[in-house]
Amino acid sequence: MNYGYARVSTVNQHLDRQICELQKAGLLDSQIFVDKESGKDFNRANYKKLCRKIKQGDVLFIKSIDRLGRNYNMVLDEWRYLTKEKGVDIVVIDMPLLDTRIEGKNLVGKFIADVVLQVLSFVAENERETMRQRQAEGIRMAKLRGVKFGRPSAAIPDRFEEIIKMYKQKEITVMTAIEMSGLTRGTFYRKLKLFNR
Repeated sequence: MNYGYARVSTVNQHLDRQICELQKAGLLDSQIFVDKESGKDFNRANYKKLCRKIKQGDVLFIKSIDRLGRNYNMVLDEWRYLTKEKGVDIVVIDMPLLDTRIEGKNLVGKFIADVVLQVLSFVAENERETMRQRQAEGIRMAKLRGVKFGRPSAAIPDRFEEIIKMYKQKEITVMTAIEMSGLTRGTFYRKLKLFNR
Protein backbone atom coordinates (compact mmCIF):
# COMPACT_ATOMS: atom_id res chain seq x y z
CA MET A 1 0.00 0.00 0.00
CA ASN A 2 1.20 3.53 -0.76
CA TYR A 3 0.82 6.43 1.67
CA GLY A 4 1.68 10.10 1.57
CA TYR A 5 2.61 12.55 4.30
CA ALA A 6 2.39 16.35 4.08
CA ARG A 7 3.19 18.89 6.77
CA VAL A 8 3.26 22.63 7.30
CA SER A 9 4.36 24.34 10.51
CA THR A 10 1.27 26.47 11.23
CA VAL A 11 -2.48 26.39 10.59
CA ASN A 12 -2.14 29.51 8.39
CA GLN A 13 0.11 27.77 5.87
CA HIS A 14 -1.21 25.82 2.89
CA LEU A 15 -0.66 22.17 1.98
CA ASP A 16 -1.86 22.51 -1.64
CA ARG A 17 1.52 22.12 -3.38
CA GLN A 18 2.50 19.09 -1.32
CA ILE A 19 -0.86 17.38 -1.77
CA CYS A 20 -0.78 18.10 -5.52
CA GLU A 21 2.65 16.42 -5.79
CA LEU A 22 1.47 13.42 -3.78
CA GLN A 23 -1.59 13.08 -6.03
CA LYS A 24 0.67 13.23 -9.11
CA ALA A 25 2.54 10.29 -7.57
CA GLY A 26 -0.76 8.36 -7.72
CA LEU A 27 -2.03 8.77 -4.16
CA LEU A 28 -5.67 9.26 -3.28
CA ASP A 29 -6.76 11.75 -0.60
CA SER A 30 -7.60 8.83 1.70
CA GLN A 31 -3.95 7.69 1.52
CA ILE A 32 -2.51 11.09 2.48
CA PHE A 33 -1.90 12.07 6.11
CA VAL A 34 -1.44 15.76 6.91
CA ASP A 35 -0.31 17.77 9.92
CA LYS A 36 -0.22 21.49 10.55
CA GLU A 37 2.41 21.33 13.28
CA SER A 38 6.07 22.13 13.81
CA GLY A 39 8.68 19.71 12.49
CA LYS A 40 10.82 20.02 15.60
CA ASP A 41 9.81 16.50 16.71
CA PHE A 42 7.59 13.60 15.63
CA ASN A 43 4.91 14.11 18.26
CA ARG A 44 2.23 14.95 15.65
CA ALA A 45 -1.27 13.47 15.70
CA ASN A 46 -1.63 12.39 12.06
CA TYR A 47 2.00 11.33 11.72
CA LYS A 48 1.46 8.98 14.66
CA LYS A 49 -1.68 7.59 12.95
CA LEU A 50 0.33 7.04 9.78
CA CYS A 51 3.06 5.18 11.70
CA ARG A 52 0.47 2.90 13.30
CA LYS A 53 -1.06 2.11 9.90
CA ILE A 54 2.03 1.74 7.71
CA LYS A 55 3.62 -1.70 7.63
CA GLN A 56 6.35 -3.74 5.97
CA GLY A 57 6.28 -3.50 2.18
CA ASP A 58 4.34 -0.21 2.17
CA VAL A 59 5.73 2.92 0.51
CA LEU A 60 5.72 6.39 2.08
CA PHE A 61 5.83 9.40 -0.27
CA ILE A 62 6.86 12.87 0.96
CA LYS A 63 7.49 15.97 -1.15
CA SER A 64 10.76 16.94 0.55
CA ILE A 65 12.82 15.71 3.49
CA ASP A 66 12.06 18.76 5.65
CA ARG A 67 8.36 17.82 5.55
CA LEU A 68 9.31 14.75 7.57
CA GLY A 69 11.08 16.88 10.18
CA ARG A 70 13.69 19.56 10.81
CA ASN A 71 15.87 18.06 13.54
CA TYR A 72 18.88 16.38 11.90
CA ASN A 73 19.31 13.48 14.34
CA MET A 74 15.59 12.87 14.72
CA VAL A 75 15.05 12.69 10.93
CA LEU A 76 17.90 10.17 10.62
CA ASP A 77 16.50 8.09 13.50
CA GLU A 78 12.99 8.18 12.04
CA TRP A 79 14.27 7.24 8.57
CA ARG A 80 16.11 4.24 10.06
CA TYR A 81 13.06 3.27 12.12
CA LEU A 82 10.76 3.32 9.08
CA THR A 83 13.12 1.66 6.61
CA LYS A 84 15.00 -0.80 8.82
CA GLU A 85 12.61 -1.67 11.66
CA LYS A 86 9.25 -1.34 9.92
CA GLY A 87 10.49 -2.39 6.48
CA VAL A 88 8.84 0.59 4.76
CA ASP A 89 10.19 2.16 1.56
CA ILE A 90 10.41 5.96 1.38
CA VAL A 91 10.24 8.15 -1.71
CA VAL A 92 11.24 11.83 -1.45
CA ILE A 93 9.66 13.39 -4.56
CA ASP A 94 11.97 16.44 -4.74
CA MET A 95 15.09 14.26 -4.43
CA PRO A 96 15.00 11.17 -6.68
CA LEU A 97 18.19 9.83 -5.05
CA LEU A 98 16.15 9.40 -1.85
CA ASP A 99 14.08 6.46 -3.07
CA THR A 100 14.63 3.28 -1.08
CA ARG A 101 12.76 1.22 -3.71
CA ILE A 102 16.02 1.12 -5.70
CA GLU A 103 16.05 -1.83 -8.07
CA GLY A 104 17.38 -4.88 -6.27
CA LYS A 105 18.14 -2.84 -3.14
CA ASN A 106 21.79 -2.76 -4.18
CA LEU A 107 24.45 -1.67 -1.69
CA VAL A 108 25.66 1.34 -3.72
CA GLY A 109 22.08 2.64 -4.05
CA LYS A 110 21.51 2.31 -0.31
CA PHE A 111 24.82 4.03 0.44
CA ILE A 112 24.00 6.95 -1.86
CA ALA A 113 20.51 7.30 -0.33
CA ASP A 114 21.99 7.30 3.19
CA VAL A 115 24.62 9.93 2.30
CA VAL A 116 22.08 12.17 0.55
CA LEU A 117 19.69 11.80 3.50
CA GLN A 118 22.39 12.84 5.96
CA VAL A 119 23.35 15.88 3.88
CA LEU A 120 19.75 17.01 3.38
CA SER A 121 18.83 16.47 7.04
CA PHE A 122 21.87 18.50 8.07
CA VAL A 123 20.90 21.30 5.67
CA ALA A 124 17.30 21.33 6.98
CA GLU A 125 18.42 21.64 10.62
CA ASN A 126 21.12 24.17 9.74
CA GLU A 127 18.47 26.27 7.98
CA ARG A 128 16.32 26.14 11.12
CA GLU A 129 19.24 27.19 13.35
CA THR A 130 20.13 30.03 10.97
CA MET A 131 16.52 31.22 11.04
CA ARG A 132 16.54 31.20 14.87
CA GLN A 133 19.84 33.09 14.93
CA ARG A 134 18.53 35.72 12.49
CA GLN A 135 15.38 36.11 14.57
CA ALA A 136 17.43 36.60 17.77
CA GLU A 137 19.69 39.13 16.01
CA GLY A 138 16.62 40.98 14.70
CA ILE A 139 15.12 41.17 18.18
CA ARG A 140 18.44 42.37 19.65
CA MET A 141 18.78 45.08 16.99
CA ALA A 142 15.16 46.17 17.50
CA LYS A 143 15.75 46.47 21.26
CA LEU A 144 18.83 48.62 20.58
CA ARG A 145 16.60 50.89 18.47
CA GLY A 146 14.22 51.17 21.43
CA VAL A 147 11.48 48.84 20.20
CA LYS A 148 9.55 47.44 23.16
CA PHE A 149 8.44 43.79 23.11
CA GLY A 150 5.64 42.20 25.06
CA ARG A 151 2.47 43.63 26.50
CA PRO A 152 2.58 47.37 27.20
CA SER A 153 2.80 48.24 30.88
CA ALA A 154 -0.55 49.12 32.48
CA ALA A 155 -0.86 52.81 33.33
CA ILE A 156 -1.03 53.77 36.98
CA PRO A 157 -4.56 55.06 37.73
CA ASP A 158 -4.91 58.72 38.73
CA ARG A 159 -6.04 57.95 42.29
CA PHE A 160 -3.58 55.08 42.84
CA GLU A 161 -1.47 56.88 45.44
CA GLU A 162 -4.62 57.73 47.40
CA ILE A 163 -5.88 54.12 47.11
CA ILE A 164 -2.53 52.77 48.34
CA LYS A 165 -2.61 55.16 51.31
CA MET A 166 -6.14 53.98 52.25
CA TYR A 167 -5.05 50.33 51.88
CA LYS A 168 -1.92 50.79 54.02
CA GLN A 169 -3.95 52.53 56.72
CA LYS A 170 -6.35 49.54 56.62
CA GLU A 171 -9.29 51.74 55.64
CA ILE A 172 -10.02 49.37 52.74
CA THR A 173 -9.27 45.70 52.00
CA VAL A 174 -6.87 44.59 49.28
CA MET A 175 -9.83 43.41 47.15
CA THR A 176 -11.46 46.85 47.41
CA ALA A 177 -8.14 48.53 46.55
CA ILE A 178 -7.80 46.29 43.46
CA GLU A 179 -11.37 47.04 42.36
CA MET A 180 -10.93 50.78 42.91
CA SER A 181 -7.68 50.83 40.93
CA GLY A 182 -9.20 48.91 38.01
CA LEU A 183 -6.08 46.75 37.77
CA THR A 184 -5.70 42.98 37.82
CA ARG A 185 -4.47 41.43 41.06
CA GLY A 186 -0.96 40.78 39.67
CA THR A 187 -0.61 44.26 38.18
CA PHE A 188 -1.87 45.83 41.42
CA TYR A 189 0.85 44.05 43.43
CA ARG A 190 3.56 44.97 40.89
CA LYS A 191 2.55 48.65 41.03
CA LEU A 192 2.33 48.47 44.81
CA LYS A 193 6.00 47.37 44.94
CA LEU A 194 6.94 50.51 42.99
CA PHE A 195 5.29 52.66 45.66
CA ASN A 196 7.00 50.75 48.46
CA ARG A 197 10.51 51.60 47.21
